[in-house]
Formats: sequence, structure tokens, C-alpha cells
Amino acid sequence: MVKIAADVERALAQRAVEGGPGRLEGRVLARGDGWIVEDVVCSSGPQDRAYEEQHSRVSIAIVTAGSFQYRASASRTSSELMTPGSLLLGHPGQPFECGHEHGAGDRCLSFRYTAEYFETLTSEAVRHATPRFRSLRLPVHRALSPVVARACAALEGSSAIEWEEIGVRLAVQSARLDCDGAIHTSITPAAIARVTRAVRLVERGPGTPLTLRRLAEEAGLSRYHFLRVFETLTGVTPHQYILRARLRHAAARLASDRASVLDIAFDSGFGDVSNFNRAFRAEFGVSPRAFRTNPAC
Repeated sequence: MVKIAADVERALAQRAVEGGPGRLEGRVLARGDGWIVEDVVCSSGPQDRAYEEQHSRVSIAIVTAGSFQYRASASRTSSELMTPGSLLLGHPGQPFECGHEHGAGDRCLSFRYTAEYFETLTSEAVRHATPRFRSLRLPVHRALSPVVARACAALEGSSAIEWEEIGVRLAVQSARLDCDGAIHTSITPAAIARVTRAVRLVERGPGTPLTLRRLAEEAGLSRYHFLRVFETLTGVTPHQYILRARLRHAAARLASDRASVLDIAFDSGFGDVSNFNRAFRAEFGVSPRAFRTNPAC
């Protein structure tokens, strides 16, 4: 995950040298009949104006680094805070805006599907599934952890068939969670700004020891108020958010390098390998060693 965030930092550094507005840089990773996946790095920041865009296909984007605000253009007073591990959802023809009022840069893995292909994937697995999502965002969720970790690990280099497998799993899981109930949050710009500071502190070092007091101080809120606002905006508690960030970091490393499980556990912020093994199994359903052998499990 550190390597993923480093590309955002390079894009921001290049923008600082060249000047000018922020921009999106997309790299097609794979495509097939009815689907495409891109690695998208954005160097926009608070000084950049948000422009209205429109989804041309069914869109599911995994936020892999940074944070931003995502809103349907028709509802300018309501937006969602997108953080690493969460999913941006969109349907064909939907107008939207993305803003970086409270932090510069982000990176996403953007999966886009034709409506016909998406319906083919989801019709058998999800009752009443359609190419129109009810939610704008899916927060960090245990059911999504395996596919998100696998997608992040695949950035190191993967085949078209593996990307399609990831895209199929992502489509079905997203449709299921969206059908379980649309998630709506009422948030203010001030709340977004405060929680964004805490989220980016976690992202800078998921393995760094962090306390509720430290995160609340970063956000400039009391511990009680921070806990309530953080959970409202991200869908999970600070503890759950940090734990899943550490587990995603560990899973990506297990799939992409040969460091020992013990070293990965310690580097990811776990002081005890037995606790790491229990948390990893609870999140991914298998042991770290089994995940390394077969990240698709």
C-alpha cells in the first residue's frame, strides 16, 4: 500500500514543479468484451474547481490512496467521503462531481462495465439487481476485503484473465451490498475536513501506533464527537478502519513479495503474530499462509 500511495506523491510533486491545474492520469490495465479496468491517479487539490462529469458505464472504483468528496451533481448539498478501501459507485448517464476541498491527490482502480455485461454478471447472484446503484458509496466492509486486497496486489502486475476475475467478484459483491440497503449520510464540509485529516494520518503509516486520542487531536474534536462523526462518515469505527487498513496492507504484501509472515505482521502494526493470524483469518476467511498460496480464495 505504501507503493500505491507513492505514485500519488510523485504526481503531486510533478504538478508542483510544472504548475497548472490538477489532472487525471489513467492507465488501462486490461479490457475485454463489456469491461475495462484503469489505474487512475489524480493530482487535484483544494485549489482546483470540481467539474461536472457523467458516468458512461456502470462504474465501480476502489479507492487505493488519498481521499476526496464524491457527489451526485443533482444533489450539491450531499456528498460522500471516499477513503482507501471504500468503493465509488455510478450508473450510466449519472452526472457527478469529485472534489478535493480537504486534501490533495488520490488513486483509484476504476472498473467500468457495459449495462448488459453487468446485468449478466449480477442477475443470477443478486435478486433485483440493476445497472443503477442506490448508493453513491460502499464504505470499508469485511465482505469486500478479499477482492480489494487482491486488486491492490494485482497492481504489481497481473494478466487480463485475473483482472476479469477480480472485476466479476467486485461487481457481484457491490451489487449485493447495495441491494442490502442504500447508505446515506448527511455530512457538512467541516466534518469532512476534520475526518479527512485523521484518515490521511492513518494512510501515511497504517502500521504506526495510533490511539483514539491522537486521531481526535488530529481532527480537532473531542474523542466522543470524533468517534461519532468518524463512524457516520466512513461506516466503521476508527479501530475497525485502522485494523482493515493494516490487514489490506498485509494482504497486498503477502500476494506481491516474499517477506516472512512474521515480518509482514510486525511491519503492518501487529505486535503479536498470533493476533495477526486471528485478525487475518476473521477478515479474509483463511490464514495468511493460505492467502499467500491462493490470493483468490
